[in-house]
Amino acid sequence: MNTKKIYDAVVFDMDGVIFDSERAVMKCWMELARKYGIENIEEPYLACTGTTMERTKEIMLEAYGEDFPYDTYAKEASLLYHEKYDGGRLPMKPGVVELLMYLKAEKKKIALASSTRKQTVINQLRDANILDFFDAVICGDMVERSKPAPDIFLKACDELKVKPENTYGIEDSYNGIRAAHAGNLRPIMVPDLLPKNDEMEELCEVILENLLEVVNYLK
Repeated sequence: MNTKKIYDAVVFDMDGVIFDSERAVMKCWMELARKYGIENIEEPYLACTGTTMERTKEIMLEAYGEDFPYDTYAKEASLLYHEKYDGGRLPMKPGVVELLMYLKAEKKKIALASSTRKQTVINQLRDANILDFFDAVICGDMVERSKPAPDIFLKACDELKVKPENTYGIEDSYNGIRAAHAGNLRPIMVPDLLPKNDEMEELCEVILENLLEVVNYLK
C-alpha cells in the first residue's frame, strides 16, 4: 500500500508541463524551416528545450554558423506562434487542472518557475484561467542564471517560504530536472519532447507519463 507523500509545495515548469507549448513552438520553427530551407531544425530546437532566449540563440548559431539570421527567424516564429495560440488557444497538457485543484484541496503551496519572460507567462496563465492557483510566479528575467542552474527553483522556494527538500519540482526537460536536482528539490519528470534517459532516471524521484499520474503518485 502506498504511503501518502509528505511535502509542503510543488514548483511547476510551464512550457511542456502545463502547456503543450514546446510542440507548438517547434511547429512554428518547422514551418519557417520549410519556408527558408533550414535543414535539420529539430535537433538544435530540442537542445534549446528548457533554456532562455539567450541560450537558444547561442545554440542556433553554434548549429548554423555565426551568420545565421537568428533574430529575424525568431521574430517571425514568435509572430506565427502568437497568431496561432494567443487568447487561450494554447493547448493545456492533460491533468493540469486536476493536479492544481488537488494541491489546493491539500493546502499545498504552488509556484511556477519558467525560463520564459514574466509578461508572457502571466498572459498565458490568465488566458487559461489558472493564474489564481499560483502563490508565486518566477520567470527567467527575474534570476541571474538560467536552468540548469538552480536559481529559479531556489527563488520559488524562497518566495513560498518552504525548504527545497520538502518541495517537488515538476519538469519535462533535461535542463529543468538538472536545475531542480541541483537546488535539492525532489524532481518529478513528465517527459514531453525529450524522452527519459539514464541521467534522468538517476536524478528524478520518479518519472511519470502525465500529470494525472502525478496526482495518483502524491496521494
